[in-house]
Amino acid sequence: MTDVYLAIDFGGGSGRVIAGYPSGDELVLDTVYRFPNRQVKLGAHVYWDFLSLFEDMKRGIRMAHEKGYRIKSIGIDTWGVDFGLIDKQGNLLGNPVCYRDRRTEGLSEEVFARVCRKEHYARVGTQVMDINTLFQLYAMKKNGDPLLEVADKLLFMPDLFSFFLTGVANNEYSIASTSEMLDARSRQWDWKLMEELGLPAHLFGEIVMPGTGRGKVKPEILEELGIGYDIEVVAVASHDTASAVSVVTEVAGGEHKAFLSSGTWSLLGVTLDEPVLTEEARKAGFTNEGGSDGKICFLQNITGLWILQRLFSQWKDEGKDTSYERLIPLATKTEFCATIDVDDASFQNPICMSEAINRYCEATGQPVPVSQGEYVRCILLSLAERYRKGIEELNRMLPQPVTCLHIIGGGSQNGLLNDLTGKLTGLKVETGPVEATAIGNIRMQMKHV
Repeated sequence: MTDVYLAIDFGGGSGRVIAGYPSGDELVLDTVYRFPNRQVKLGAHVYWDFLSLFEDMKRGIRMAHEKGYRIKSIGIDTWGVDFGLIDKQGNLLGNPVCYRDRRTEGLSEEVFARVCRKEHYARVGTQVMDINTLFQLYAMKKNGDPLLEVADKLLFMPDLFSFFLTGVANNEYSIASTSEMLDARSRQWDWKLMEELGLPAHLFGEIVMPGTGRGKVKPEILEELGIGYDIEVVAVASHDTASAVSVVTEVAGGEHKAFLSSGTWSLLGVTLDEPVLTEEARKAGFTNEGGSDGKICFLQNITGLWILQRLFSQWKDEGKDTSYERLIPLATKTEFCATIDVDDASFQNPICMSEAINRYCEATGQPVPVSQGEYVRCILLSLAERYRKGIEELNRMLPQPVTCLHIIGGGSQNGLLNDLTGKLTGLKVETGPVEATAIGNIRMQMKHV
């Protein structure tokens, strides 16, 4: 049997179980299992189907074992900000609510009527977004959500998966840093903020750093999966961005390199030793997220390929062609030049994405796209323009400007977007690996186990 490390990577649209093992100087990856992830609207809210996702995770572990792999350890990474609540008996209190739920709309302004915005950023260093954990929890308190009365612990998504595998509850540093409730310097909870807003501080547990063991998979789960040996679960950099960014070399060949983690979201920034908590950084919308090896990922959260993904989903429902092989060449050939603000609230979760694009173009006096190729080019050109703006803002924060942009993640395969980004930013563009998150996840396990 081949000894492997399993990276379980949950994204907003899909999840994967990837086995990795060293072979000479290389890391060999084998995608054992892929499964869908979807948001489910039930009543007034939008949820993640945690129960199905947990079952898919177990199925992927079983498939790796049945493939002849001996699993040394497991690392779990997910998107940020979302969480589940458990009671004192360790029971899940409902499915986690999705960050695209509308319960937090406008709440940031209400919070900052009670908390000094400047002082808040000088402590937590987080880009204010209504989707952040801070505002989700504030919404629950404001609405008198009864779950808060019986909840014993708040566990972010990777923490939650890990807890139900091992029975050990704690909060991993990188994922906790997406909450807007973590002191960026001390890497501990901002208890003062919780007190100011009357939030239940008892829900927040021990912060553990990437590379910490989280316990072994429960015996009853191992028995269910037909596995007769122990498997350790390791706290990797469990925010998927942090794991992905860990594979990008900060400085190479004399170049000062920025990263762009390109997927449903685009994360644009650099890795630093200490957070940047200046007023200029706050006004420019930068966030200081926890990374691997004590690093800070100083970045902007930008709406990424979500708009294109939603448009493709709409076209699929309408019976139209959604193949990248046909649509990207069409977008390359057209000279359509209208752009949208990809971070505009109208594109967060519209009923019809093409209509949202049309309305924006009409309101800004630009031509409205007609063909599929024009829609695709509009989105990709708009993303490249947003990256150009982000690089300009980033350079103002740094002692020397970046000279190279390293694009990782699934979006790094989009040649047209890469070309447009290089042209508009004026930077050398490097791409890959596509599986940066899984590689960072597995490398962290290898350091620990």
